[in-house]
Amino acid sequence: MSASLSPVFVGCGFAAKYPEGGGNFSVPLQYLTGLKRMGRRGIWLEVLQESGDPKKDAHCVRVFRRRMALYGLEYCLLLRPPQKTEDPEEHHADGMKAFGVPVAELKELAPHAHMLNLSYSIKPPLTNLFGRRLLCSLDPTEVLFWMDQMEMGQSCHDEFWSIGLCMDSIDPKLPKPVVPWRSYFPLVDTELLTLQPRPTGRPRFTTIGQWYWDGMIMIGGEYRDYSKQEAFAPYLDLPKRVPEAIFELAMNLNPDDPERVRLRSLGWKVATPHALTRTPAAYYRYLAGATAEFTAVKLEALMGSGWLSDRAAAFLALGRPVVTEPTGAERFLPKESGMLFVSNLEEASDASRRVLKDWPALSKAARSTALECFDSVRNLKHLLGG
Repeated sequence: MSASLSPVFVGCGFAAKYPEGGGNFSVPLQYLTGLKRMGRRGIWLEVLQESGDPKKDAHCVRVFRRRMALYGLEYCLLLRPPQKTEDPEEHHADGMKAFGVPVAELKELAPHAHMLNLSYSIKPPLTNLFGRRLLCSLDPTEVLFWMDQMEMGQSCHDEFWSIGLCMDSIDPKLPKPVVPWRSYFPLVDTELLTLQPRPTGRPRFTTIGQWYWDGMIMIGGEYRDYSKQEAFAPYLDLPKRVPEAIFELAMNLNPDDPERVRLRSLGWKVATPHALTRTPAAYYRYLAGATAEFTAVKLEALMGSGWLSDRAAAFLALGRPVVTEPTGAERFLPKESGMLFVSNLEEASDASRRVLKDWPALSKAARSTALECFDSVRNLKHLLGG
Protein backbone atom coordinates (compact mmCIF):
# COMPACT_ATOMS: atom_id res chain seq x y z
CA MET A 1 0.00 0.00 0.00
CA SER A 2 1.52 3.36 -1.04
CA ALA A 3 2.05 6.12 1.52
CA SER A 4 -0.47 8.32 -0.30
CA LEU A 5 -3.17 5.66 0.03
CA SER A 6 -2.36 4.38 3.50
CA PRO A 7 -4.91 5.26 6.18
CA VAL A 8 -4.15 7.76 8.92
CA PHE A 9 -5.41 7.04 12.42
CA VAL A 10 -5.79 9.96 14.81
CA GLY A 11 -5.40 8.65 18.34
CA CYS A 12 -7.39 10.34 21.08
CA GLY A 13 -8.41 9.56 24.63
CA PHE A 14 -9.99 12.82 25.77
CA ALA A 15 -13.01 13.49 23.55
CA ALA A 16 -15.55 10.70 24.08
CA LYS A 17 -15.32 10.88 27.88
CA TYR A 18 -16.21 14.60 27.85
CA PRO A 19 -19.33 14.92 25.68
CA GLU A 20 -20.27 18.34 27.05
CA GLY A 21 -16.96 19.86 25.92
CA GLY A 22 -17.49 21.04 22.35
CA GLY A 23 -14.15 22.83 22.25
CA ASN A 24 -12.35 19.77 23.56
CA PHE A 25 -13.96 17.60 20.88
CA SER A 26 -12.99 20.17 18.26
CA VAL A 27 -9.26 19.52 18.66
CA PRO A 28 -9.04 16.06 16.99
CA LEU A 29 -11.92 17.01 14.71
CA GLN A 30 -9.61 19.42 12.85
CA TYR A 31 -7.23 16.56 12.00
CA LEU A 32 -10.00 14.30 10.67
CA THR A 33 -11.78 16.93 8.58
CA GLY A 34 -8.37 18.05 7.28
CA LEU A 35 -7.55 14.50 6.19
CA LYS A 36 -10.93 14.35 4.48
CA ARG A 37 -10.10 17.52 2.51
CA MET A 38 -6.81 15.92 1.46
CA GLY A 39 -8.58 12.85 0.13
CA ARG A 40 -6.85 10.67 2.72
CA ARG A 41 -8.63 7.95 4.64
CA GLY A 42 -8.73 9.21 8.21
CA ILE A 43 -9.95 7.09 11.11
CA TRP A 44 -10.59 8.54 14.55
CA LEU A 45 -9.23 6.02 17.07
CA GLU A 46 -10.62 6.75 20.52
CA VAL A 47 -10.11 4.79 23.74
CA LEU A 48 -12.85 5.36 26.30
CA GLN A 49 -12.21 4.05 29.80
CA GLU A 50 -15.29 2.53 31.41
CA SER A 51 -16.35 4.72 34.31
CA GLY A 52 -18.23 2.12 36.34
CA ASP A 53 -21.52 3.81 35.43
CA PRO A 54 -23.02 1.94 32.43
CA LYS A 55 -25.57 4.69 31.74
CA LYS A 56 -22.87 7.34 31.63
CA ASP A 57 -20.68 5.22 29.36
CA ALA A 58 -23.60 4.49 27.02
CA HIS A 59 -24.31 8.22 26.82
CA CYS A 60 -20.68 8.97 25.96
CA VAL A 61 -20.65 6.31 23.25
CA ARG A 62 -23.97 7.51 21.83
CA VAL A 63 -22.87 11.16 21.64
CA PHE A 64 -19.52 10.24 20.10
CA ARG A 65 -21.09 8.07 17.40
CA ARG A 66 -23.69 10.72 16.62
CA ARG A 67 -20.97 13.30 16.07
CA MET A 68 -19.01 10.94 13.84
CA ALA A 69 -22.11 10.54 11.68
CA LEU A 70 -22.73 14.30 11.65
CA TYR A 71 -19.26 15.02 10.25
CA GLY A 72 -19.16 11.93 8.05
CA LEU A 73 -16.11 10.48 9.78
CA GLU A 74 -14.82 6.96 10.06
CA TYR A 75 -13.94 5.84 13.57
CA CYS A 76 -12.94 3.04 15.87
CA LEU A 77 -14.14 3.64 19.42
CA LEU A 78 -12.71 1.17 21.93
CA LEU A 79 -14.38 0.79 25.31
CA ARG A 80 -11.72 -0.22 27.83
CA PRO A 81 -12.90 -2.34 30.76
CA PRO A 82 -11.96 -1.50 34.37
CA GLN A 83 -8.39 -2.31 35.33
CA LYS A 84 -6.90 -3.39 38.61
CA THR A 85 -5.05 -0.53 40.25
CA GLU A 86 -1.75 -2.41 40.08
CA ASP A 87 -2.09 -3.11 36.35
CA PRO A 88 0.13 -1.08 34.01
CA GLU A 89 -1.64 1.43 31.79
CA GLU A 90 -1.78 -0.65 28.64
CA HIS A 91 -4.21 -0.78 25.75
CA HIS A 92 -5.04 -4.26 24.47
CA ALA A 93 -7.35 -4.09 21.48
CA ASP A 94 -8.60 -7.65 21.98
CA GLY A 95 -9.82 -6.78 25.48
CA MET A 96 -11.98 -3.84 24.43
CA LYS A 97 -15.41 -3.57 22.86
CA ALA A 98 -15.25 -1.83 19.49
CA PHE A 99 -17.73 0.52 17.84
CA GLY A 100 -17.29 1.50 14.21
CA VAL A 101 -14.25 -0.17 12.63
CA PRO A 102 -13.97 -3.70 14.09
CA VAL A 103 -10.81 -4.78 15.92
CA ALA A 104 -10.02 -7.32 13.17
CA GLU A 105 -10.03 -4.58 10.52
CA LEU A 106 -8.03 -2.30 12.80
CA LYS A 107 -5.33 -4.96 13.08
CA GLU A 108 -5.34 -5.50 9.33
CA LEU A 109 -4.97 -1.80 8.53
CA ALA A 110 -2.55 -0.76 11.28
CA PRO A 111 0.75 -2.15 9.88
CA HIS A 112 0.30 -0.02 6.73
CA ALA A 113 -1.09 3.05 8.54
CA HIS A 114 0.16 6.25 10.11
CA MET A 115 -0.80 6.97 13.71
CA LEU A 116 -1.00 10.57 14.91
CA ASN A 117 -1.14 9.93 18.65
CA LEU A 118 -2.49 13.09 20.28
CA SER A 119 -1.13 13.64 23.80
CA TYR A 120 -0.01 10.00 24.04
CA SER A 121 -3.64 8.91 24.18
CA ILE A 122 -3.05 5.45 22.71
CA LYS A 123 -0.76 3.20 24.75
CA PRO A 124 1.20 0.04 23.92
CA PRO A 125 0.73 -2.66 22.87
CA LEU A 126 -2.02 -1.13 20.71
CA THR A 127 0.32 1.67 19.64
CA ASN A 128 2.89 -0.81 18.40
CA LEU A 129 0.54 -2.24 15.77
CA PHE A 130 0.97 0.84 13.57
CA GLY A 131 3.52 1.11 10.80
CA ARG A 132 4.50 4.75 11.45
CA ARG A 133 3.86 6.24 14.88
CA LEU A 134 3.94 10.00 15.50
CA LEU A 135 3.55 11.35 19.01
CA CYS A 136 1.82 14.75 18.80
CA SER A 137 2.29 16.77 21.97
CA LEU A 138 -0.39 19.38 22.65
CA ASP A 139 1.11 20.44 26.02
CA PRO A 140 4.80 21.14 25.38
CA THR A 141 6.01 22.03 28.86
CA GLU A 142 4.11 19.35 30.76
CA VAL A 143 5.14 16.61 28.34
CA LEU A 144 8.76 17.69 28.50
CA PHE A 145 8.62 17.60 32.31
CA TRP A 146 6.86 14.24 32.63
CA MET A 147 8.84 12.56 29.89
CA ASP A 148 11.89 13.02 32.10
CA GLN A 149 10.05 11.27 34.94
CA MET A 150 8.16 8.42 33.31
CA GLU A 151 7.09 6.74 30.09
CA MET A 152 5.22 9.27 27.97
CA GLY A 153 5.55 7.58 24.62
CA GLN A 154 9.28 8.05 24.10
CA SER A 155 9.80 4.30 23.76
CA CYS A 156 7.08 3.46 21.25
CA HIS A 157 7.01 6.24 18.64
CA ASP A 158 9.05 6.86 15.53
CA GLU A 159 8.69 10.65 15.46
CA PHE A 160 7.98 13.35 18.04
CA TRP A 161 6.04 16.46 17.15
CA SER A 162 4.90 19.35 19.33
CA ILE A 163 2.77 22.45 18.88
CA GLY A 164 5.47 24.18 20.92
CA LEU A 165 7.35 26.07 18.23
CA CYS A 166 10.37 26.75 20.46
CA MET A 167 11.26 23.28 21.73
CA ASP A 168 14.90 23.92 20.85
CA SER A 169 15.07 27.01 23.08
CA ILE A 170 12.59 26.28 25.87
CA ASP A 171 13.45 27.43 29.40
CA PRO A 172 16.61 25.65 30.62
CA LYS A 173 15.01 25.07 34.02
CA LEU A 174 13.08 22.27 32.33
CA PRO A 175 14.71 18.88 31.75
CA LYS A 176 16.55 18.57 28.47
CA PRO A 177 14.45 16.84 25.81
CA VAL A 178 14.96 13.08 25.73
CA VAL A 179 13.68 12.84 22.16
CA PRO A 180 14.23 14.98 19.04
CA TRP A 181 11.21 17.28 18.80
CA ARG A 182 9.84 18.75 15.60
CA SER A 183 7.21 21.50 15.61
CA TYR A 184 3.94 22.27 13.86
CA PHE A 185 1.15 24.79 14.31
CA PRO A 186 -2.10 23.75 16.01
CA LEU A 187 -4.62 22.77 13.36
CA VAL A 188 -7.78 24.48 12.20
CA ASP A 189 -9.82 23.40 9.19
CA THR A 190 -10.26 26.69 7.36
CA GLU A 191 -13.08 25.25 5.25
CA LEU A 192 -15.00 24.08 8.32
CA LEU A 193 -14.41 27.42 10.07
CA THR A 194 -14.84 30.28 7.63
CA LEU A 195 -14.60 34.06 7.83
CA GLN A 196 -17.61 35.46 9.69
CA PRO A 197 -19.00 39.02 9.69
CA ARG A 198 -18.36 41.32 12.63
CA PRO A 199 -20.82 40.68 15.46
CA THR A 200 -23.39 43.37 16.12
CA GLY A 201 -24.02 44.99 19.47
CA ARG A 202 -21.56 45.88 22.19
CA PRO A 203 -18.04 44.54 21.48
CA ARG A 204 -17.19 41.42 23.48
CA PHE A 205 -13.85 39.80 24.30
CA THR A 206 -14.09 36.24 25.55
CA THR A 207 -12.21 33.04 26.21
CA ILE A 208 -12.99 29.51 27.39
CA GLY A 209 -11.14 27.26 29.78
CA GLN A 210 -10.53 25.81 33.21
CA TRP A 211 -10.08 28.41 35.94
CA TYR A 212 -8.17 26.22 38.37
CA TRP A 213 -4.95 24.21 37.98
CA ASP A 214 -4.78 20.62 39.15
CA GLY A 215 -1.24 19.92 37.96
CA MET A 216 1.70 19.20 40.23
CA ILE A 217 4.90 19.89 38.35
CA MET A 218 8.07 21.30 39.87
CA ILE A 219 10.14 23.65 37.72
CA GLY A 220 13.34 25.19 38.98
CA GLY A 221 12.91 23.53 42.34
CA GLU A 222 9.49 24.98 43.16
CA TYR A 223 5.84 24.25 42.67
CA ARG A 224 3.87 27.12 41.20
CA ASP A 225 0.27 27.84 40.43
CA TYR A 226 -0.08 27.75 36.65
CA SER A 227 -3.86 28.20 36.65
CA LYS A 228 -5.89 30.63 34.58
CA GLN A 229 -6.90 32.17 37.90
CA GLU A 230 -3.27 33.07 38.56
CA ALA A 231 -2.58 34.02 34.94
CA PHE A 232 -5.47 36.50 34.85
CA ALA A 233 -4.50 38.18 38.14
CA PRO A 234 -2.52 41.03 36.50
CA TYR A 235 -5.41 41.76 34.12
CA LEU A 236 -8.40 41.81 36.45
CA ASP A 237 -8.91 45.58 36.05
CA LEU A 238 -9.16 45.29 32.27
CA PRO A 239 -12.98 45.68 32.11
CA LYS A 240 -12.68 48.97 34.02
CA ARG A 241 -9.88 50.15 31.72
CA VAL A 242 -11.89 49.44 28.56
CA PRO A 243 -15.52 50.00 29.63
CA GLU A 244 -16.78 50.25 26.06
CA ALA A 245 -16.36 46.46 25.70
CA ILE A 246 -17.63 43.39 27.51
CA PHE A 247 -14.98 41.04 28.90
CA GLU A 248 -16.34 37.54 29.36
CA LEU A 249 -14.86 34.41 30.93
CA ALA A 250 -16.48 31.10 30.01
CA MET A 251 -14.84 29.09 32.77
CA ASN A 252 -15.86 25.88 34.51
CA LEU A 253 -16.86 27.32 37.87
CA ASN A 254 -19.49 25.77 40.11
CA PRO A 255 -22.63 27.90 40.53
CA ASP A 256 -21.77 28.57 44.19
CA ASP A 257 -18.08 29.29 43.61
CA PRO A 258 -17.24 32.69 45.21
CA GLU A 259 -14.96 33.39 42.25
CA ARG A 260 -18.07 34.13 40.23
CA VAL A 261 -19.03 36.93 42.61
CA ARG A 262 -15.46 38.28 42.79
CA LEU A 263 -15.02 38.36 39.02
CA ARG A 264 -18.38 40.03 38.44
CA SER A 265 -17.55 42.67 41.05
CA LEU A 266 -14.49 43.51 38.96
CA GLY A 267 -16.57 43.95 35.82
CA TRP A 268 -16.14 40.54 34.20
CA LYS A 269 -19.06 38.65 32.76
CA VAL A 270 -18.92 35.00 33.82
CA ALA A 271 -20.42 32.38 31.50
CA THR A 272 -20.84 28.62 31.84
CA PRO A 273 -19.11 26.81 28.96
CA HIS A 274 -21.14 23.61 29.28
CA ALA A 275 -24.29 25.63 28.67
CA LEU A 276 -22.88 27.49 25.66
CA THR A 277 -20.41 25.16 23.93
CA ARG A 278 -21.66 21.60 24.43
CA THR A 279 -21.16 20.67 20.78
CA PRO A 280 -18.47 21.63 18.27
CA ALA A 281 -21.04 23.66 16.31
CA ALA A 282 -22.11 25.54 19.45
CA TYR A 283 -18.46 26.15 20.28
CA TYR A 284 -17.83 27.68 16.86
CA ARG A 285 -20.96 29.85 17.16
CA TYR A 286 -19.76 31.08 20.53
CA LEU A 287 -16.35 32.04 19.15
CA ALA A 288 -17.91 33.71 16.11
CA GLY A 289 -20.18 35.73 18.42
CA ALA A 290 -17.17 37.42 19.99
CA THR A 291 -15.35 40.47 18.69
CA ALA A 292 -12.02 38.98 19.74
CA GLU A 293 -10.38 36.68 22.23
CA PHE A 294 -8.60 37.97 25.29
CA THR A 295 -6.78 35.40 27.36
CA ALA A 296 -3.76 35.11 29.63
CA VAL A 297 -1.18 32.32 29.50
CA LYS A 298 0.82 31.11 32.49
CA LEU A 299 2.91 27.99 32.12
CA GLU A 300 3.80 28.14 28.42
CA ALA A 301 4.47 31.89 28.55
CA LEU A 302 6.88 31.53 31.46
CA MET A 303 8.67 28.60 29.83
CA GLY A 304 8.84 30.18 26.36
CA SER A 305 7.72 26.99 24.64
CA GLY A 306 6.28 28.73 21.59
CA TRP A 307 2.86 27.24 22.32
CA LEU A 308 -0.28 28.57 20.65
CA SER A 309 -3.73 27.27 21.42
CA ASP A 310 -6.09 25.44 19.08
CA ARG A 311 -8.74 27.88 20.32
CA ALA A 312 -6.69 30.84 19.07
CA ALA A 313 -6.39 29.10 15.71
CA ALA A 314 -10.17 28.74 15.59
CA PHE A 315 -10.70 32.41 16.49
CA LEU A 316 -8.31 33.45 13.73
CA ALA A 317 -10.02 31.24 11.14
CA LEU A 318 -13.32 32.94 11.95
CA GLY A 319 -11.68 36.33 11.45
CA ARG A 320 -11.45 37.13 15.14
CA PRO A 321 -8.33 38.87 16.48
CA VAL A 322 -6.61 37.39 19.53
CA VAL A 323 -5.08 39.33 22.42
CA THR A 324 -2.84 37.10 24.49
CA GLU A 325 0.55 36.77 26.15
CA PRO A 326 3.75 35.96 24.24
CA THR A 327 5.23 32.46 24.43
CA GLY A 328 7.92 32.80 21.77
CA ALA A 329 5.56 31.72 19.00
CA GLU A 330 5.06 35.31 17.87
CA ARG A 331 8.31 35.29 15.91
CA PHE A 332 6.96 32.51 13.66
CA LEU A 333 3.89 34.49 12.66
CA PRO A 334 3.40 37.15 9.98
CA LYS A 335 4.12 40.71 11.11
CA GLU A 336 0.41 41.50 10.89
CA SER A 337 -1.07 38.28 12.22
CA GLY A 338 -4.28 39.38 13.89
CA MET A 339 -2.66 38.35 17.18
CA LEU A 340 -1.66 41.08 19.63
CA PHE A 341 0.80 39.98 22.31
CA VAL A 342 0.74 41.71 25.69
CA SER A 343 2.63 41.33 28.96
CA ASN A 344 0.84 43.67 31.37
CA LEU A 345 -2.40 45.52 32.02
CA GLU A 346 -1.38 48.67 30.12
CA GLU A 347 -0.46 46.69 27.02
CA ALA A 348 -3.68 44.65 27.27
CA SER A 349 -5.74 47.84 27.52
CA ASP A 350 -4.02 49.39 24.51
CA ALA A 351 -4.36 46.18 22.48
CA SER A 352 -8.06 45.88 23.31
CA ARG A 353 -8.65 49.46 22.19
CA ARG A 354 -6.74 48.76 18.99
CA VAL A 355 -9.02 45.81 18.30
CA LEU A 356 -12.05 48.09 18.63
CA LYS A 357 -10.47 50.75 16.40
CA ASP A 358 -8.84 48.58 13.73
CA TRP A 359 -11.11 45.54 13.73
CA PRO A 360 -11.55 45.20 9.93
CA ALA A 361 -7.81 45.13 9.27
CA LEU A 362 -7.09 42.84 12.23
CA SER A 363 -9.91 40.50 11.21
CA LYS A 364 -8.52 40.26 7.69
CA ALA A 365 -5.02 39.58 9.07
CA ALA A 366 -6.41 36.94 11.45
CA ARG A 367 -8.05 35.01 8.64
CA SER A 368 -4.95 35.31 6.47
CA THR A 369 -2.78 33.93 9.27
CA ALA A 370 -5.13 31.00 9.80
CA LEU A 371 -4.79 30.12 6.13
CA GLU A 372 -1.03 30.66 5.99
CA CYS A 373 0.03 29.06 9.28
CA PHE A 374 -2.71 27.03 10.98
CA ASP A 375 -4.64 25.42 8.13
CA SER A 376 -5.12 21.72 8.80
CA VAL A 377 -4.13 20.52 5.31
CA ARG A 378 -0.93 22.56 5.39
CA ASN A 379 0.07 21.13 8.78
CA LEU A 380 -0.98 17.58 8.01
CA LYS A 381 1.20 17.63 4.91
CA HIS A 382 4.06 18.80 7.12
CA LEU A 383 3.40 16.01 9.64
CA LEU A 384 2.90 13.25 7.10
CA GLY A 385 5.62 14.39 4.74
CA GLY A 386 3.48 15.01 1.73
